[in-house]
Amino acid sequence: MIDTLRKKLIWICGLSVIVVFAVIFFLIYSIGMRQFNAAMDTLTDTIASGDGGFVEGELPPPNGGWINLITEETPFSTRFFLVRFNDDGSVKETNISSISTVTREMATAYGKIVWENEEERGWIEGYRYKFYQTDRGMAAVFVDGHMNRSMYHLLLVSVGVVLVGSALIILVIIIFFSKRAVKPIAESYQKQKQFVTDANHELKTPLTLILTNLDIVESETGANEWLSDIREETKHLSELVNQMVTLSRMDEHPEVLTKQAFNLSEAIEDVISDFQPLIQNQGKTLHAQIAKGVGYTGDEGAIRQLMGILMDNAVKYCDAGGEVGVTVSGRRHPVILVENQYRAVGQIELSKLFDRFYRADKARTFSGGFGIGLSIAREIVRAHHGEISAFSKGSDRIVFKVVLK
Repeated sequence: MIDTLRKKLIWICGLSVIVVFAVIFFLIYSIGMRQFNAAMDTLTDTIASGDGGFVEGELPPPNGGWINLITEETPFSTRFFLVRFNDDGSVKETNISSISTVTREMATAYGKIVWENEEERGWIEGYRYKFYQTDRGMAAVFVDGHMNRSMYHLLLVSVGVVLVGSALIILVIIIFFSKRAVKPIAESYQKQKQFVTDANHELKTPLTLILTNLDIVESETGANEWLSDIREETKHLSELVNQMVTLSRMDEHPEVLTKQAFNLSEAIEDVISDFQPLIQNQGKTLHAQIAKGVGYTGDEGAIRQLMGILMDNAVKYCDAGGEVGVTVSGRRHPVILVENQYRAVGQIELSKLFDRFYRADKARTFSGGFGIGLSIAREIVRAHHGEISAFSKGSDRIVFKVVLK
């Protein structure tokens, strides 16, 4: 249990760090890209307003971002080209005097793409463009952004590496300190288990003596109502102690199960047959649909105990004259359904049924159980890496579903 708690702590903290760092990276990317595009758009706007070039002696206006990327050297370091169009979309003129890596054929091809897209701004193969109206018709200016984009991508890679490295370091720190973080819980849990073990040993002896003395008294005075009540309550107390010890051992060593292949269908049929006389004596009916030959690899004894708990619960809380149903199907993972009629199902907190000592009866009047059986059932299913749940079916039925894996 403590190891499971520690793993959950590591998982939650690690996932939180990853999510936070992912959000940080996304913000850096989105804000940076917005600022970068704004700077490139400032260049295209300046060139467009200068009718295809920078106005001599006039500094381009700042881009309005947090950091001004436009300087006095910008007109001399910016590489761009211009494409003018006829009214029918054909290229009328290209100006590639301010760039050496673009030919007229390439400029014409880029211009046709912009004309077909009909978007005012955008990117084409590392060139930021602006498509705009002039006195001489439509034109498009393209500014080379290869170097700037490469530098920006390199920055993003660096940020990503730093964030990933930081996340790994934090994860190592979390793993290192997680054991210390759960240490108080582990100590408290260990004391609780020790108390249960000690209580078991301390209670077994007086309970055994009580039962022995009852036998002696009954042999001398004969059985009577009071002695029978004492014997019954003593047996119930002994059963409670045994169940508490069972839960404690399962929490501490869930891996002690002996797993081997067995016929699940036959095992469940055997358990059901043990309950048939009790069901008939109480005037209730049993309906079972068990697929033949369903196999499973697990602890057969534990699975039989699981089924016994579910059947005992179903019979005990089934309405008078009601029905108990059992269904077993052999899918990829065997599925067991145990249901019974229970008109008060709406009064039960189904999410708490597997809590220890939970009683739907708030008065906690004794009804033959201690509220531990379903907790043991859950631990058995968990030890087999399965799932168990409870849900209502209609307004008068409660169903327990077990998926074995």
